[in-house]
Parts: sequence; C-alpha cells; structure tokens
Amino acid sequence: MLHVVHHPAYVSPATVGSGFRFDKYGLVMDALRESGAAFQVYEPQPMPRDWIEAVHDPAYVAQVLTLTVPPEKERRIGFAVTDRVMRRSLLSPGGTWAAAKLAMVHGYAANAAGGSHHALSHTGAGYCVFNDLAVAANRLIAEGDAARILILDLDVHQGDGTASLLAGRSDIFTLSIHAEKNFPVRKARSTLDIGLADGTGDAAYLAVLADALSRVLADFAPDLILYQAGVDPHGDDRLGRLALSDAGLDARDRYVMRQARGRGVPVASTMGGGYGADRMAVARRHADCMIRMAQEMG
Repeated sequence: MLHVVHHPAYVSPATVGSGFRFDKYGLVMDALRESGAAFQVYEPQPMPRDWIEAVHDPAYVAQVLTLTVPPEKERRIGFAVTDRVMRRSLLSPGGTWAAAKLAMVHGYAANAAGGSHHALSHTGAGYCVFNDLAVAANRLIAEGDAARILILDLDVHQGDGTASLLAGRSDIFTLSIHAEKNFPVRKARSTLDIGLADGTGDAAYLAVLADALSRVLADFAPDLILYQAGVDPHGDDRLGRLALSDAGLDARDRYVMRQARGRGVPVASTMGGGYGADRMAVARRHADCMIRMAQEMG
C-alpha cells in the first residue's frame, strides 16, 4: 500500500508571465489512479508560520504571506506569488512533514509535491518559495521525532538552498548527486556533493549512488531519510543534462529503498523536478517512483 500526501490546492493556476505549470501535481494523482496501484491519500495541514520562520528569514516569510514579494524576488522564483501560490507554499512543507510522520509508521510515504530545494533564507529561487525539506527536517528534530536525518537529493539540480539553510548542522546530512553543469551556476556546499558530467547514464550513475549512499548510511546512521526523488535525471527531461532511462530511474529508487529498509530507516519522498512538453509522461515518472518505493516495502 502506497501512503501519499496530497492536497487539491497543490494545483495552482499558472501565473501571468511565467512558463512554470503546477498541473503535474494533479496529473500525478491521475497517473496513480490509472496505474491500478493501491494507495491511500492523506491531506496535509499548512506548515505553521513559526516553523517556516525557524528556517527562513521572517521578513521574507512576511512578504510571502502578505503577497508583497518584491519583483526581483519573484523573478528569481520564476513566478508571481499570488494568494493560491502562497497557500500551496504553506501546504507543501506541511505535506513533507506529514509524509515523514507517515513513513515512521509505514516505512515509506510520499508527498505528491515538495522538494523545493532551491529556496534560500531570504528569498525563493528556481520555482521554489519555501524549502520544505529544510523546514520539515528542522521540525522533526526539534520535536523529537528524529535525531539524525539524511536529506538524499537525487534531483538533477544541486540542492543549493537546502545545503545553505542547513550548513553546519551535525544532525542533518545533506547529500546531493546532480549534474555539475546544470542550474544553479553557483553551487552551495552540501555535506557531500557529487557533480556528474553531462550525459551520465544508468551504469555510471548507479555506481556513484551505491558508493556514496552506502558510505553515508554506515557513517552517519540516520534514523530518517527525506528523499528528493526528482525524475529530471531522465534522458528525455527538458531541464536535465543526464541520461537515465526508465530502467535507470527504477533501479535508483529501488536501491535507495532497499538500502534504507535493510537498516530499518523510514523514507519520505518529495517529488522534486521533472519537466517536459508531455506533462502526463512526466507525471507518470513521478507516480512510478512512488509505486516502486512502496513495492520495495513489501
């Protein structure tokens, strides 16, 4: 059984002047229904403001909540912060936190949104408003639900915001495996960064992942993994520079889940990146990721 967190407000109308579309967050639920897989849906609550301000600059949080984000920050985000965008920006961190709580019960759960790993303390960036990974990890540790969290970022883009927001923390390990020449141009410093050459395919990618993840799990010994499961390393992705196949993504996700399950570590995944003209094809990649992770739980 797949346990998935979703809210209808994850889907927001496209904002004027932006090429970013929020429709995949609804389409992924259509893809799950089409798959025939058994799943249960949970609705998240908005993340309380205090927990967002524990990670982000309160002045920036106030700008988002009052819809007064300056134009230069909206340009950096990639879309205008409307009332609908503001609401989903509170729900998405709530969804990642809720998925983590569910994972502690069931072994695995997915947030059908989230993965806003470019958001920084004082501004959003790269289609990200608030950094749900950093916010959720901080809250989980502060409330005693976890002591050591691994944020495993396998999106094709480096998790620069997550790295910056959590720099210096010994209780949260940030591991980013990404395309070195992709966005962002200026990389932050994760606990461990592995930048891959353009065109890296299945075999080389999986070898890097196996080496890095096994070492981190052994040395850091997390009691929870937040998995940024972007599907943009796929060779057909519009914004990716890597060359994973469908089989490569499948092997990636199953390896992560098997390694975690073998150590009794729960995993909560976020959708992260996935881009292309065929929106349903992208949604199916995200849905397939969730389904196979749940399958590995048995």
